[in-house]
Amino acid sequence: MYSSSIFWSLILTTEPYLILQGELSFQEVIKKSRFITYLAHIEGKQQAFDYVDSIKNLHKEARHHCWAYIAAGPKDSVQMGCSDDGEPKGTAGKPMMSLLQGTDVGEMVAVVVRYSGGIKLGTGGLVRAYSNGIQQLVPKMDIIEKRFYQAYKIECDYAQLSLLETILKLVSGRLILVEYLASITALVEVDQAFTEQFIERLTAITQGKVVAKKLSDQITKSEVSS
Repeated sequence: MYSSSIFWSLILTTEPYLILQGELSFQEVIKKSRFITYLAHIEGKQQAFDYVDSIKNLHKEARHHCWAYIAAGPKDSVQMGCSDDGEPKGTAGKPMMSLLQGTDVGEMVAVVVRYSGGIKLGTGGLVRAYSNGIQQLVPKMDIIEKRFYQAYKIECDYAQLSLLETILKLVSGRLILVEYLASITALVEVDQAFTEQFIERLTAITQGKVVAKKLSDQITKSEVSS
């Protein structure tokens, strides 16, 4: 009855986490080399790679385009990656990644562009140069919380709809669709943190007459101010 197209794609990590809004940039000159740091929100590895490519196209003359990303939740190490892009190993990508992880923010990519000035910075100098832009931008990040919701299909009579709405308010839930026929068929979403409470309250208040049917493992997401 309800098309799966109304849902976001299945997300395996459903614990709430912080994400960045928008895009930030910072630039500085160190020993004649110009470093430009970009920080942006992305969803998934492909968006991270696409963003890196967009920065490379914007700065085609730059010698290096070093990057690091966290493509999902901040604890999901499988969804992380980084690159030194020709700089000495460990002087760019890893320090950048370490700073991203330190923010405890997910779905974020950092790209540092270097226009070389011909003066060698040394290993320590490169680490500091590729780190400083991110350090400058972190305090300026606009952060929101991303939460996840489980979808349920519910059939009830008209008198029970108000009870359902009351329960949803108590468990950070929401009505998505309602069909008014001989009886009511509703699609609702409940915050993943409160699904057990939702089922318990629904069963208790309706004396087991209304059952919430979990719609597969489809998870939808919502972003709210932290």
